[in-house]
Amino acid sequence: MAVDTETTGLDTAKARIVQLAGVAIAPGSSRAGPAFSTLVDPGVPIPASSTAIHGIGDDAVRDAPPIAEALARFQEFRADRLLVGHSIGFDLAVMEHEARRAGLAWEKPRSLCVRLLGSIVNPRLPEGSLDALAAWLGVAISDRHTALGDAQAAAGIFKALVPRLAERGIHTLAQAERACLDLSDRLESGYRAGWSEPVTSPRPSDASLLDPFAYSHRIQDLMRTDVVVMPDDTLAQAAIDTMVRHGISSIFVSADGTPGGPLRDYGIVTERDIMRLIARNGAEALAMPVGGFASRPLASIAAGAFVYRAIGRMDRLKLRHLAVRDERERLAGVISARDLLQLRAGAAFRLDDAIGAATSAEEMAQAWASLPTAARLLVQEDLDSGLVAGVISEEIRVMTRRAAELAEQAMLAAGRGPPPCPYALMVLGSGGRGESLLAPDQDNAIVYATGEPDGPEDSWFADLGAQIADTLNLSGIPYCSGGVMARNAAWRGSVATWKERIDGWVRRARGEDLLNVDIFFDQRPVHGDLSLGAELFDYAFAAGAENPTFAKQMGEKLFARPSPFGLLGGLQTVHGRIDLKFHGLFPIVTAARTAAIRHGIRRRSTRRRLGGLAERGLGNAEELAELAGAHRLFMAVMLEQQARDLETGIPVTNSVEVAALSRASQAKLKSALRTVQVVPDLVRGLMFG
Repeated sequence: MAVDTETTGLDTAKARIVQLAGVAIAPGSSRAGPAFSTLVDPGVPIPASSTAIHGIGDDAVRDAPPIAEALARFQEFRADRLLVGHSIGFDLAVMEHEARRAGLAWEKPRSLCVRLLGSIVNPRLPEGSLDALAAWLGVAISDRHTALGDAQAAAGIFKALVPRLAERGIHTLAQAERACLDLSDRLESGYRAGWSEPVTSPRPSDASLLDPFAYSHRIQDLMRTDVVVMPDDTLAQAAIDTMVRHGISSIFVSADGTPGGPLRDYGIVTERDIMRLIARNGAEALAMPVGGFASRPLASIAAGAFVYRAIGRMDRLKLRHLAVRDERERLAGVISARDLLQLRAGAAFRLDDAIGAATSAEEMAQAWASLPTAARLLVQEDLDSGLVAGVISEEIRVMTRRAAELAEQAMLAAGRGPPPCPYALMVLGSGGRGESLLAPDQDNAIVYATGEPDGPEDSWFADLGAQIADTLNLSGIPYCSGGVMARNAAWRGSVATWKERIDGWVRRARGEDLLNVDIFFDQRPVHGDLSLGAELFDYAFAAGAENPTFAKQMGEKLFARPSPFGLLGGLQTVHGRIDLKFHGLFPIVTAARTAAIRHGIRRRSTRRRLGGLAERGLGNAEELAELAGAHRLFMAVMLEQQARDLETGIPVTNSVEVAALSRASQAKLKSALRTVQVVPDLVRGLMFG
């Protein structure tokens, strides 16, 4: 929330507050949030020179509350929100002195200064006054030099700065704090004037205990697959009898009453629905057909989603049941609040369904910003790094799906109409494999049912892809540096175009023609007609398995790679860090993918691909197990480093600070990197095994 004060003077140690105001900032909304404003009796005469600025004299505050009451009311309104203001170091210093004089406890809140943020975005701005910033950003100011008017102006300026900061790679609070703290010259003038620090050095979160159950189990582990489906014309009495007989609290209904069909064909009726119907209609309700009051469309969740997402979705939608869908959007089961009772209620932290509920890129960014803390806590709870990466991948896929939904809405609003034909949006690479870490970029593609390159359908989907890319970039997932995005022609096309493209990859099978092709074999459809993506996944693997030369060329990049070790056996580092994606993850991921393509193992995750090879007796089982263990270690070490860097405002990379690891961890890391050195020989054997 934005805050401002009007005072008796500019000496922070002596000034008294005569007016205090705050304005809640609603992310992504153009509407003003709730506001707080009060005059304050300073207990001393107000100098005429101060009254001349803000217009508040002794008579105006004669019946106003004292500072102790005003601060208490303000803190209640603030509710631990981040404080934003113009030259907020002055306001914080005055509030601290006032609190101490009144005998109140004071803890400096987390805060940001729009004057500093403005200078980050536009270093050439001649001055950083409130009026200058507002004029530059087109923010209207009313009631200037009143606490409420100036707080509203600061709120407007902050909201206008957020997308401009994102363009400079500043997406999180910690990153904004770090950028402000780098402005040492500007901070120094405030310190000399007795102001408080306008921002605080970012620090890792001090979170409570975390129950990892919801992050280590998927919906398919808990859902009921024996769903009961009844025809739409079934009477409510029969539905009640069925629920009692099966000991369930809901049934699905459809035209023909058969399970396993497309999700869109079903509605749901719960025991609460029938109770409400009886309350309205009495005994007559029992003779009503269930199809007439079933809830449609179904609220659903993917079978492969983590349990925490079901919790968040139920909380947001105020539901007790969710339909469960498979990868082809068919009804696969149901999960209820009752099924989730085995989760311990005391979990202190969980990701919720805020991304799915976001109405703008700004709201998506706010939800995405909570992920680093969750990831670090899960790593600290010794949760398998593969599961933590799975949680991050889940959020990336949900972010991508929500970006597509918002993009479709924008296309409609612009008069472009709905999609011209069925389509599927696919996430490629680590997001598709379920192995994303905390430095992701966009890897996505679109397949649509019919249409030619550069035709009307392709034009519509090109614009949709551009909207998706822009939304994700503003939300905190930057554009792909390699251009692997549906906005680019090479990464969208009809089913026929994609199959022709895949056939071309397999036929040419030359290294220079295969740039970025490998990540397509990790693709996972996340939005639209998912069956289109599933069809391409199967087609690509079948084509790749039929041509050993193609798989061999895919693995060529593993040979003649530089060693991570120096002459004396130590790790080669740059500025004390080693790139574990390049030296560790990349060889293992590429080897597993290449071998999976060669042998038609239609799995996505690296560890499942390695497991599939072992199940078929391909390769050395012990070496495959060691590679899976090394993969797990690399991801755990990288996740912990990335979460630590994010929370302290350091740009996230794939490099790990070796000196920050314990001796035991360094030894394990060296051992894992030595294991990776067997990859080229392993791949050579697997290509013709």
